[in-house]
Amino acid sequence: MMRISVFDYGAGNLHSLVKTLTGRDRTVRVETDPQRAVTDTDVLILPGVGAFAPAAERLAAGRDAMCAAIRGGLPTLGICLGMQLLFDASDEGEGRGLGVIPGRVTKLDARRLPQIGWNRLEDATDPLLSASGLDIAYYANSFACRPEDSQVVTAWSTHDGDHFAAAVRTGACVGVQFHPEKSSAPGVRFVEAFLASARVSSLSDSASTVVTR
Repeated sequence: MMRISVFDYGAGNLHSLVKTLTGRDRTVRVETDPQRAVTDTDVLILPGVGAFAPAAERLAAGRDAMCAAIRGGLPTLGICLGMQLLFDASDEGEGRGLGVIPGRVTKLDARRLPQIGWNRLEDATDPLLSASGLDIAYYANSFACRPEDSQVVTAWSTHDGDHFAAAVRTGACVGVQFHPEKSSAPGVRFVEAFLASARVSSLSDSASTVVTR
């Protein structure tokens, strides 16, 4: 049974995400404590609901524990705001992100804000995107991530002339600026592909532990 932990920043409105994650051989729990969110779990989900400052404040008490878990290989999916929290800081508000990916979140350089609706994914290299057939995704954002190293970017999008990171990856940690749970059937397949890869990762880690012992 795969254990999935969704970290709730206190903004609520996680129903559609939890519904997408729920499935056979999977248990989903919503956790408001950041340290408990990375305890006794196989997967961490950082949802896309809320604003950076209050989310960073909620994260602060367990920031080091969560950061260590992600860097230690805990499969993690950050969605929209969740992706932004993987970075160092944001122009949207005060507080520290996890700093798993060096860089900053800045406002989209666009006349039309927020970006709400469908947008195309460009130069996609993440295998999860090709496996799911996700090439157009649903966005709801005014800010975007600017990584220091563009090699972590696995897909791009452009809104009103601003070319920004649509997806990033470091190890087993994946961040997406779009909302896969709102991106129709391909978005659901993307989540399923991520969970399948997380299961493989967990089985691999378990096998390595047995061999080491």
